[in-house]
Amino acid sequence: MEEVDEFLSAPEPGVVESLARGSGNYLVLGAGGKMGFHVCRMLRRGLDAAGVAGRVIGVSRFGNAADRAAFEKAGIETIVCDLSDAVGVESLAPEDNVIFMAGAKFGTSDRPDILQRMNVEMPRLVAEHFRSSRITAFSTGCVYSYVPTTSRGATEDSPTEPVGEYALSCLGRERAFQEASLRHGTKVVLIRLNYSVEFRYGVLVDIAGKVLRGEPVDVGVGHVNLIWQRDAVAHTLLAQEYAESPALPLNVTGRQVYRVRELAERFGRIFGKPPVFTGSEAAEVWLSDASRACALFGDPPTGIDQMIDWVAAWLQAELPTLNKPTGFEKRDGKF
Repeated sequence: MEEVDEFLSAPEPGVVESLARGSGNYLVLGAGGKMGFHVCRMLRRGLDAAGVAGRVIGVSRFGNAADRAAFEKAGIETIVCDLSDAVGVESLAPEDNVIFMAGAKFGTSDRPDILQRMNVEMPRLVAEHFRSSRITAFSTGCVYSYVPTTSRGATEDSPTEPVGEYALSCLGRERAFQEASLRHGTKVVLIRLNYSVEFRYGVLVDIAGKVLRGEPVDVGVGHVNLIWQRDAVAHTLLAQEYAESPALPLNVTGRQVYRVRELAERFGRIFGKPPVFTGSEAAEVWLSDASRACALFGDPPTGIDQMIDWVAAWLQAELPTLNKPTGFEKRDGKF
Protein backbone atom coordinates (compact mmCIF):
# COMPACT_ATOMS: atom_id res chain seq x y z
CA MET A 1 0.00 0.00 0.00
CA GLU A 2 2.89 2.31 -0.79
CA GLU A 3 0.64 4.66 -2.79
CA VAL A 4 -1.77 5.05 0.14
CA ASP A 5 1.02 5.83 2.59
CA GLU A 6 2.50 8.31 0.12
CA PHE A 7 -0.87 10.03 -0.24
CA LEU A 8 -1.68 10.15 3.48
CA SER A 9 1.73 11.57 4.39
CA ALA A 10 1.97 14.37 1.81
CA PRO A 11 2.80 17.58 3.72
CA GLU A 12 0.81 20.68 2.89
CA PRO A 13 2.72 23.97 2.44
CA GLY A 14 1.80 25.14 5.93
CA VAL A 15 3.45 22.10 7.48
CA VAL A 16 6.63 22.67 5.48
CA GLU A 17 6.71 26.33 6.54
CA SER A 18 6.13 25.39 10.19
CA LEU A 19 8.93 22.82 10.16
CA ALA A 20 11.24 25.35 8.52
CA ARG A 21 10.74 27.58 11.57
CA GLY A 22 11.61 24.75 13.95
CA SER A 23 14.85 23.07 14.83
CA GLY A 24 16.26 19.87 16.22
CA ASN A 25 15.31 16.22 15.85
CA TYR A 26 11.89 14.60 16.17
CA LEU A 27 11.25 11.55 18.31
CA VAL A 28 7.89 9.84 17.67
CA LEU A 29 6.95 7.55 20.55
CA GLY A 30 4.45 4.81 19.75
CA ALA A 31 5.21 5.13 16.05
CA GLY A 32 3.92 1.65 15.25
CA GLY A 33 0.25 2.57 15.72
CA LYS A 34 -2.40 3.43 13.11
CA MET A 35 -1.21 7.01 12.54
CA GLY A 36 2.41 6.74 13.59
CA PHE A 37 3.90 5.90 10.21
CA HIS A 38 2.11 8.78 8.52
CA VAL A 39 3.21 11.21 11.24
CA CYS A 40 6.83 10.10 10.84
CA ARG A 41 6.67 10.13 7.08
CA MET A 42 5.04 13.57 6.84
CA LEU A 43 7.70 14.86 9.22
CA ARG A 44 10.48 13.39 7.08
CA ARG A 45 9.02 14.69 3.83
CA GLY A 46 8.25 18.08 5.36
CA LEU A 47 11.75 18.53 6.76
CA ASP A 48 13.26 17.54 3.42
CA ALA A 49 11.03 19.98 1.57
CA ALA A 50 11.95 22.73 4.05
CA GLY A 51 15.66 22.00 3.68
CA VAL A 52 15.96 21.31 7.42
CA ALA A 53 18.41 18.64 8.53
CA GLY A 54 16.52 17.23 11.53
CA ARG A 55 16.36 13.49 12.15
CA VAL A 56 13.05 11.66 12.49
CA ILE A 57 13.18 8.71 14.88
CA GLY A 58 10.29 6.28 15.32
CA VAL A 59 10.11 4.40 18.62
CA SER A 60 7.93 1.32 19.03
CA ARG A 61 8.03 -2.32 19.99
CA PHE A 62 8.13 -3.06 16.24
CA GLY A 63 6.93 -6.63 16.60
CA ASN A 64 6.70 -6.89 12.81
CA ALA A 65 10.02 -6.66 10.97
CA ALA A 66 8.27 -5.58 7.77
CA ASP A 67 6.73 -2.60 9.54
CA ARG A 68 10.13 -1.49 10.81
CA ALA A 69 11.62 -1.90 7.34
CA ALA A 70 8.94 0.43 5.91
CA PHE A 71 10.03 3.18 8.30
CA GLU A 72 13.69 2.81 7.44
CA LYS A 73 12.97 2.70 3.70
CA ALA A 74 11.25 6.07 4.13
CA GLY A 75 14.35 7.58 5.76
CA ILE A 76 13.02 7.28 9.31
CA GLU A 77 15.37 5.93 11.96
CA THR A 78 13.89 3.32 14.31
CA ILE A 79 14.43 2.29 17.90
CA VAL A 80 12.87 -0.80 19.47
CA CYS A 81 11.66 0.07 22.95
CA ASP A 82 8.93 -0.90 25.39
CA LEU A 83 7.86 2.49 26.70
CA SER A 84 6.27 0.95 29.79
CA ASP A 85 9.73 -0.17 30.89
CA ALA A 86 11.52 2.54 32.90
CA VAL A 87 14.95 1.29 31.85
CA GLY A 88 13.92 1.38 28.21
CA VAL A 89 12.62 4.95 28.48
CA GLU A 90 15.78 6.08 30.27
CA SER A 91 17.84 4.64 27.41
CA LEU A 92 16.25 7.06 24.93
CA ALA A 93 18.25 10.20 24.27
CA PRO A 94 16.16 13.34 24.86
CA GLU A 95 15.43 15.23 21.64
CA ASP A 96 14.18 18.75 21.08
CA ASN A 97 10.80 17.57 19.81
CA VAL A 98 8.75 14.60 21.03
CA ILE A 99 5.45 13.38 19.62
CA PHE A 100 3.78 10.93 22.00
CA MET A 101 1.32 8.48 20.40
CA ALA A 102 1.56 5.41 22.63
CA GLY A 103 -1.23 3.90 24.71
CA ALA A 104 -3.84 1.16 25.02
CA LYS A 105 -7.39 1.13 23.70
CA PHE A 106 -8.99 -1.84 21.97
CA GLY A 107 -10.07 -4.72 24.16
CA THR A 108 -8.87 -3.11 27.40
CA SER A 109 -12.16 -1.96 28.95
CA ASP A 110 -12.14 -4.96 31.30
CA ARG A 111 -8.40 -4.71 31.99
CA PRO A 112 -7.95 -1.69 34.27
CA ASP A 113 -4.44 -2.91 35.06
CA ILE A 114 -3.37 -2.49 31.41
CA LEU A 115 -5.08 0.90 31.16
CA GLN A 116 -3.33 2.07 34.32
CA ARG A 117 0.08 0.82 33.17
CA MET A 118 -0.08 1.97 29.55
CA ASN A 119 -2.22 5.12 29.75
CA VAL A 120 -1.22 6.54 33.11
CA GLU A 121 2.05 5.15 34.48
CA MET A 122 3.90 4.98 31.16
CA PRO A 123 3.07 8.60 30.21
CA ARG A 124 4.41 9.67 33.60
CA LEU A 125 7.74 8.00 32.80
CA VAL A 126 7.83 9.65 29.39
CA ALA A 127 6.79 13.10 30.61
CA GLU A 128 9.46 13.08 33.32
CA HIS A 129 12.24 11.78 31.07
CA PHE A 130 11.51 14.24 28.27
CA ARG A 131 10.84 17.21 30.54
CA SER A 132 13.27 19.39 28.55
CA SER A 133 11.66 18.59 25.20
CA ARG A 134 8.75 20.21 23.39
CA ILE A 135 6.01 17.56 23.60
CA THR A 136 3.00 16.97 21.40
CA ALA A 137 0.90 14.35 23.19
CA PHE A 138 -2.02 12.54 21.58
CA SER A 139 -5.22 12.35 23.57
CA THR A 140 -8.90 11.92 22.68
CA GLY A 141 -12.18 13.78 22.69
CA CYS A 142 -13.42 11.07 25.05
CA VAL A 143 -11.92 13.00 27.98
CA TYR A 144 -14.99 15.24 27.78
CA SER A 145 -18.41 14.17 28.93
CA TYR A 146 -21.36 13.94 26.55
CA VAL A 147 -22.76 17.13 25.07
CA PRO A 148 -26.12 17.79 23.37
CA THR A 149 -26.23 16.77 19.70
CA THR A 150 -27.65 20.21 19.01
CA SER A 151 -24.39 21.82 20.16
CA ARG A 152 -21.16 22.35 18.24
CA GLY A 153 -19.39 20.07 20.70
CA ALA A 154 -17.18 20.38 23.75
CA THR A 155 -14.57 23.13 23.66
CA GLU A 156 -11.15 22.99 25.25
CA ASP A 157 -12.65 24.87 28.21
CA SER A 158 -15.41 22.29 28.78
CA PRO A 159 -15.22 20.07 31.87
CA THR A 160 -13.28 16.83 31.51
CA GLU A 161 -15.68 14.23 32.88
CA PRO A 162 -14.83 10.95 31.13
CA VAL A 163 -17.31 8.11 30.67
CA GLY A 164 -15.82 4.63 31.11
CA GLU A 165 -12.49 3.21 32.24
CA TYR A 166 -10.72 3.82 28.93
CA ALA A 167 -11.64 7.51 28.79
CA LEU A 168 -10.75 7.92 32.45
CA SER A 169 -7.30 6.46 31.77
CA CYS A 170 -6.87 8.93 28.89
CA LEU A 171 -7.53 11.78 31.29
CA GLY A 172 -4.83 10.27 33.50
CA ARG A 173 -2.49 10.36 30.50
CA GLU A 174 -3.22 14.03 29.97
CA ARG A 175 -2.63 14.78 33.63
CA ALA A 176 0.79 13.14 33.48
CA PHE A 177 1.86 15.65 30.83
CA GLN A 178 0.04 18.55 32.48
CA GLU A 179 1.79 17.89 35.78
CA ALA A 180 5.21 17.67 34.13
CA SER A 181 4.48 20.89 32.26
CA LEU A 182 3.69 22.69 35.51
CA ARG A 183 6.55 21.10 37.46
CA HIS A 184 9.31 21.58 34.89
CA GLY A 185 7.97 24.24 32.54
CA THR A 186 7.80 21.64 29.75
CA LYS A 187 6.06 22.99 26.67
CA VAL A 188 3.18 20.65 25.87
CA VAL A 189 0.24 20.57 23.47
CA LEU A 190 -2.45 17.92 24.01
CA ILE A 191 -4.10 16.69 20.80
CA ARG A 192 -7.69 15.71 21.56
CA LEU A 193 -8.45 13.82 18.36
CA ASN A 194 -11.99 12.87 17.35
CA TYR A 195 -12.32 10.90 14.84
CA SER A 196 -9.60 10.30 12.23
CA VAL A 197 -10.66 8.56 9.00
CA GLU A 198 -8.74 7.00 6.10
CA PHE A 199 -9.41 4.44 3.38
CA ARG A 200 -8.83 1.41 5.64
CA TYR A 201 -9.97 2.54 9.08
CA GLY A 202 -12.35 4.87 10.87
CA VAL A 203 -15.98 5.66 11.51
CA LEU A 204 -16.81 5.95 7.81
CA VAL A 205 -15.24 2.54 7.11
CA ASP A 206 -17.31 1.06 9.96
CA ILE A 207 -20.57 2.56 8.67
CA ALA A 208 -19.91 1.84 5.00
CA GLY A 209 -18.86 -1.74 5.71
CA LYS A 210 -22.09 -2.47 7.56
CA VAL A 211 -24.19 -0.96 4.80
CA LEU A 212 -22.31 -2.95 2.16
CA ARG A 213 -22.72 -6.21 4.11
CA GLY A 214 -26.37 -5.55 4.94
CA GLU A 215 -25.67 -5.39 8.68
CA PRO A 216 -27.59 -3.01 10.98
CA VAL A 217 -26.03 0.37 11.63
CA ASP A 218 -26.39 1.36 15.28
CA VAL A 219 -27.54 4.98 15.52
CA GLY A 220 -27.47 5.15 19.32
CA VAL A 221 -24.44 7.41 18.99
CA GLY A 222 -26.10 9.19 16.14
CA HIS A 223 -23.80 12.18 15.64
CA VAL A 224 -20.02 12.30 15.08
CA ASN A 225 -17.09 14.53 14.16
CA LEU A 226 -14.72 13.42 11.40
CA ILE A 227 -11.37 14.46 9.99
CA TRP A 228 -9.39 12.88 7.15
CA GLN A 229 -6.20 11.34 8.52
CA ARG A 230 -3.82 13.38 6.37
CA ASP A 231 -5.47 16.55 7.69
CA ALA A 232 -5.30 15.26 11.28
CA VAL A 233 -1.58 14.57 10.90
CA ALA A 234 -1.03 18.01 9.38
CA HIS A 235 -2.88 19.78 12.21
CA THR A 236 -0.91 17.75 14.74
CA LEU A 237 2.41 18.84 13.24
CA LEU A 238 1.23 22.44 12.97
CA ALA A 239 0.24 22.34 16.65
CA GLN A 240 3.83 21.74 17.76
CA GLU A 241 4.59 25.45 17.51
CA TYR A 242 1.82 26.19 20.02
CA ALA A 243 3.05 23.93 22.81
CA GLU A 244 3.27 25.89 26.03
CA SER A 245 3.38 25.67 29.81
CA PRO A 246 0.83 25.09 31.26
CA ALA A 247 -0.05 22.46 28.65
CA LEU A 248 -2.37 23.61 25.86
CA PRO A 249 -5.31 21.29 25.00
CA LEU A 250 -6.39 21.40 21.37
CA ASN A 251 -9.37 19.68 19.74
CA VAL A 252 -8.40 18.24 16.36
CA THR A 253 -11.32 17.27 14.13
CA GLY A 254 -13.55 18.79 11.46
CA ARG A 255 -15.86 21.72 12.17
CA GLN A 256 -19.03 19.88 11.24
CA VAL A 257 -21.23 17.46 13.18
CA TYR A 258 -22.49 14.60 10.99
CA ARG A 259 -25.56 12.45 11.56
CA VAL A 260 -24.74 8.74 11.38
CA ARG A 261 -28.10 7.93 9.80
CA GLU A 262 -27.46 10.37 6.95
CA LEU A 263 -23.94 9.07 6.39
CA ALA A 264 -25.28 5.51 6.14
CA GLU A 265 -27.99 6.61 3.72
CA ARG A 266 -25.37 8.23 1.50
CA PHE A 267 -23.38 5.00 1.39
CA GLY A 268 -26.59 3.15 0.70
CA ARG A 269 -27.25 5.24 -2.39
CA ILE A 270 -23.72 4.63 -3.66
CA PHE A 271 -23.91 0.87 -3.04
CA GLY A 272 -27.52 0.51 -4.16
CA LYS A 273 -28.31 -1.04 -0.75
CA PRO A 274 -30.70 0.77 1.59
CA PRO A 275 -29.15 0.70 5.08
CA VAL A 276 -30.70 -1.12 8.01
CA PHE A 277 -30.75 0.71 11.33
CA THR A 278 -30.91 -0.28 14.97
CA GLY A 279 -31.16 1.73 18.16
CA SER A 280 -32.45 5.25 18.73
CA GLU A 281 -30.40 8.43 18.68
CA ALA A 282 -29.17 9.64 22.07
CA ALA A 283 -29.67 13.30 22.86
CA GLU A 284 -26.09 13.59 24.12
CA VAL A 285 -22.88 12.08 22.71
CA TRP A 286 -19.14 12.77 22.45
CA LEU A 287 -18.60 15.74 20.16
CA SER A 288 -15.72 18.21 19.91
CA ASP A 289 -15.68 21.82 18.75
CA ALA A 290 -12.48 22.36 16.73
CA SER A 291 -12.93 26.13 16.30
CA ARG A 292 -9.65 26.89 18.07
CA ALA A 293 -7.55 24.62 15.83
CA CYS A 294 -9.36 25.79 12.70
CA ALA A 295 -8.70 29.40 13.65
CA LEU A 296 -4.99 28.59 13.97
CA PHE A 297 -4.54 26.30 10.96
CA GLY A 298 -7.59 26.76 8.77
CA ASP A 299 -10.37 24.23 8.22
CA PRO A 300 -9.29 20.69 7.28
CA PRO A 301 -9.25 20.76 3.45
CA THR A 302 -10.79 17.32 2.87
CA GLY A 303 -14.58 17.55 2.89
CA ILE A 304 -17.16 14.91 3.74
CA ASP A 305 -18.15 14.33 0.10
CA GLN A 306 -14.59 13.42 -0.80
CA MET A 307 -14.16 11.20 2.27
CA ILE A 308 -17.34 9.28 1.48
CA ASP A 309 -16.38 8.82 -2.17
CA TRP A 310 -12.91 7.55 -1.28
CA VAL A 311 -14.10 5.10 1.38
CA ALA A 312 -16.94 3.81 -0.80
CA ALA A 313 -14.63 3.24 -3.77
CA TRP A 314 -12.10 1.46 -1.56
CA LEU A 315 -14.65 -0.96 -0.14
CA GLN A 316 -16.34 -1.55 -3.49
CA ALA A 317 -12.95 -2.52 -4.90
CA GLU A 318 -12.64 -5.05 -2.03
CA LEU A 319 -9.31 -3.61 -0.98
CA PRO A 320 -8.02 -4.55 2.50
CA THR A 321 -8.96 -2.69 5.67
CA LEU A 322 -7.20 -2.72 9.04
CA ASN A 323 -10.14 -4.72 10.43
CA LYS A 324 -10.18 -2.66 13.64
CA PRO A 325 -13.67 -1.31 14.34
CA THR A 326 -13.58 2.01 16.18
CA GLY A 327 -16.42 1.18 18.56
CA PHE A 328 -17.72 4.73 18.08
CA GLU A 329 -21.30 3.53 18.67
CA LYS A 330 -20.57 2.48 22.27
CA ARG A 331 -21.87 5.01 24.79
CA ASP A 332 -20.45 3.14 27.80
CA GLY A 333 -16.85 3.76 26.76
CA LYS A 334 -16.07 0.01 26.67
CA PHE A 335 -13.97 -0.09 23.52
